[in-house]
Amino acid sequence: MSCYVLSIDQGTTSTRSVVFDADLKIVGIGQQEFTQHFPNSGWVEHDADEIWSSVVQTARTSMDKAGITANDVAAVGITNQRETLVVWDRNTGDPICNAIVWQDRRTADICNQLKSEGHETQVTAKTGLLLDPYFSASKLQWILQTIDGAKARAERGELLFGTIDTWLIWKLTGGAVHATDATNASRTMLYDIHNGGWDEDLLKLFGVPTSMLPVVKDSAADYGTTEPELFGGAIAIRGVAGDQQAATVGQACFQPGMMKSTYGTGCFAMLNTGSVPVPSNNRLLTTIAYQLNGQTAYALEGSIFIAGAAVQWLRDGLSVIEDASQTQVLAETADPNQDIYLVPAFVGLGAPHWDAGARGAIYGITRATGPAELARAALESVGYQTRDLIEAMKSDWQSDNKETILRVDGGMTASNWAMQFLADMLGAPVDRPEVLETTALGAAYLAGLQAGVYPTPEDFAKAWALERRFMPEMAVGLRDVKYEGWVDAVRRTLS
Repeated sequence: MSCYVLSIDQGTTSTRSVVFDADLKIVGIGQQEFTQHFPNSGWVEHDADEIWSSVVQTARTSMDKAGITANDVAAVGITNQRETLVVWDRNTGDPICNAIVWQDRRTADICNQLKSEGHETQVTAKTGLLLDPYFSASKLQWILQTIDGAKARAERGELLFGTIDTWLIWKLTGGAVHATDATNASRTMLYDIHNGGWDEDLLKLFGVPTSMLPVVKDSAADYGTTEPELFGGAIAIRGVAGDQQAATVGQACFQPGMMKSTYGTGCFAMLNTGSVPVPSNNRLLTTIAYQLNGQTAYALEGSIFIAGAAVQWLRDGLSVIEDASQTQVLAETADPNQDIYLVPAFVGLGAPHWDAGARGAIYGITRATGPAELARAALESVGYQTRDLIEAMKSDWQSDNKETILRVDGGMTASNWAMQFLADMLGAPVDRPEVLETTALGAAYLAGLQAGVYPTPEDFAKAWALERRFMPEMAVGLRDVKYEGWVDAVRRTLS
């Protein structure tokens, strides 16, 4: 019996493929970075074909390391960087331009124009999102308006649109399946999260022909089978979710009130609100957490654009570190008497500010400021931004349960220093699980659930295992003073 699941985790800076066994243990991993393209200030692009190549290579590597063949794999799960989109030729499969990445801000003027015309209220009511370049719709509109001949080709039905999951499904199935799941659809700004379908008014607003759109399915569903020549045999694709929703599933946040935060390139916090979509009064997003058996679970989400990317900037932009792991050592040796605030608005500020025009700034620099203080400020910025999100969530989510326990995952959570500061700044426990690959785990679980390999969500939740709980240790007075300094720094940075 096939009892392994292949999880494809297509992220913003790298692709990772992970093989899980029947007990949800990792038995093989393949990872590959790919090129980041910055053709203009505020623009971020990827080569969709390079992404596709990285998926095939890492999947093969993970299967080789696990010592398995396609016949041993019960299902494939896909999770992906959300909002990033590809437009390609229906017949040739060739992208008509580079993929435009979620971080890209080139459509700020389009969004501002729509806001000035009074469209944001309607957009938010239907999608739970704000009119911001972050989401796919304005990027798609830009492609159709800017790429030579794209609009006419789309209207003739020659072009297809998809977020990265859709692109990969189409490629994996040899063009047989053009589909996405409800979580990814909910991030396009073209999908009504209440009625569960593409919205005609929004399609008209952004000038998108219906023929371009994929079919929307549950997060655990039949997405076709891979072409046999890719992995030595056909494998069923049975689970799909955007990366933050997959992490929510991987953290077993199936009950209303449960919260997770993923720290990768950016930081994304999600609060499960159950079967009821909760509108935000604090410029958070109302989104779909997952959809199983036709039943939708909703969430409040706060999105931070720059988290781990701030550490990458220290390494690649300033060359003050050679490896991300050095930040913890430096932070521990930083001068405690220097209050340095890094506001990492490299591509604008996300929730709860949503300021596309803001740019990064550092406050409090003296002649004594060096690499250690900058490293500490980069790590602290993540704790401060997370507190911004959680305070907004608490305000929106009216619950009798006032206790907050945050489940964390992602690369930055390996830093004990950063996680301790996070607990200190929140004044609440922070739980780090045994399996930090929760995004890949969530996609694997969805696929394995549909394939009959893995147990019900209730039983899966019982198996969630804690590696370490970080308890707040900082004095309340110091916590408040430091956070007030952050609030002031952000105020000075807003455009």
